[in-house]
Amino acid sequence: MCRFTCSKVLLIVFLGLAVVGCNSLSTSPDYLAQADSDRQNVVSWSEMDVGSETTYLNELVNSRDLDALIAEARAANPDLKQTLLSLDILRAQYRATQADQLPDVEAGLGANRTEDLDTAYTGTVSVSWELDLWSKISDEASAAAGDVAEQLALYQAARDTLAAEVIQGWLKLVNLNRSVAIETQRVELLEKNEQWILQRYRSGLGDLEDLDSAQSSAASARAALIAVQESLQQQQRVLNLLLGRSHGSTVIASSYPQVLLPLADLADQTLQRRPDLKAAYVAIEANDFRASLAYKEMLPSISLEAALSDTGTSPSEALLRNPVWSLLGQLTAPLFRGGELQANAEAAELTAAKSYQAYRETLLKAVQEVEDAIGQESSLAKQQQQIDSALLSARRNYQQYQQKYRNGLVSVLDLLEVQQQTFDLESQLNDLTYDRLSNRITLGLALGLGIKETGQS
Repeated sequence: MCRFTCSKVLLIVFLGLAVVGCNSLSTSPDYLAQADSDRQNVVSWSEMDVGSETTYLNELVNSRDLDALIAEARAANPDLKQTLLSLDILRAQYRATQADQLPDVEAGLGANRTEDLDTAYTGTVSVSWELDLWSKISDEASAAAGDVAEQLALYQAARDTLAAEVIQGWLKLVNLNRSVAIETQRVELLEKNEQWILQRYRSGLGDLEDLDSAQSSAASARAALIAVQESLQQQQRVLNLLLGRSHGSTVIASSYPQVLLPLADLADQTLQRRPDLKAAYVAIEANDFRASLAYKEMLPSISLEAALSDTGTSPSEALLRNPVWSLLGQLTAPLFRGGELQANAEAAELTAAKSYQAYRETLLKAVQEVEDAIGQESSLAKQQQQIDSALLSARRNYQQYQQKYRNGLVSVLDLLEVQQQTFDLESQLNDLTYDRLSNRITLGLALGLGIKETGQS
């Protein structure tokens, strides 16, 4: 009769505590649904009339040398290695969380010696298990799984970004190598002018001002060449860092490779490919589970423990030859924690809200990156067209000024100014070409293009 009465009391207490806890459960908004709605409501990008349907970043540039550099960077870049290790750590923590869903089994053997008595040995085997009535352990495991998924997406984003940086770094080497060639030609021409003007001056056909102007222009050009040569060396070191090298050199092409313009497809499809958005989305999901878990910590919990024990005068006799079993059921529930659990639940709910805002920020940045890259493609194309035209006119003008100078119709300052203008336009066109090709890689990355794995078709 007493057992029946005690059981009823425990049941009533349990139900009462459960009702109190359930009344405190989270009623936060469905942030995942809001995130889906935000992504689907993104309007289409600015239209581009041209573009190639590509799936991978390294399909934009067809180069075996570049593919080898990307593979080297992915194998040795220390920052990418750290991201991968972070992923492995979270995977291990997830496996540890999964283990909480299984019963714990422990075995023990103890010895106790009392004066004037034989040593007593006690062997025990116990099994304990917390009943996951409210899916608390399941929520914790789901949150840990979300952390793994988030880090996996961040690792993918890091790999794609690294590949884009290697491609752009390689293109920058080509750009600076061509800049060195342009400045070298400038120096050679100005030095020839200097020698020619010096000969004329010695022959009494020129004046000292012409010679000073020629020498000044040549010296300035040599200084600019030295600066560009150092920039080329620095860029090689930047690329070595991306490749995980301490030193080394890269074969530099003499001309720019063809870089395809990626086609910007529908916004929703594009955004679903972006790994940073995937990471931000699963972060919302993981924090939702943590918010739910924080509220469930206010609910009562039930744990069971079964044990077998035996005692003997020797270790072999204590190895459960004639064991005694016991079964323990335990009901625990928080009654007063000074508001700690409620505060933890509110903090977890606010963290989930914050992760949703982080997703919105990532989404808005993604849209901006695509729009900026599309706008840059159009702007750089128009600039390149204008500089092409200006350079063509400058070269014709330079030939005319050479003839006029020989005939004494213009001064050496006029000739030097036209020469400088021609080389400046060549340098500007070189930089615009690099900017446009590099921007196409930026656009591909913004559109969520990844790297083609070995064996993919």
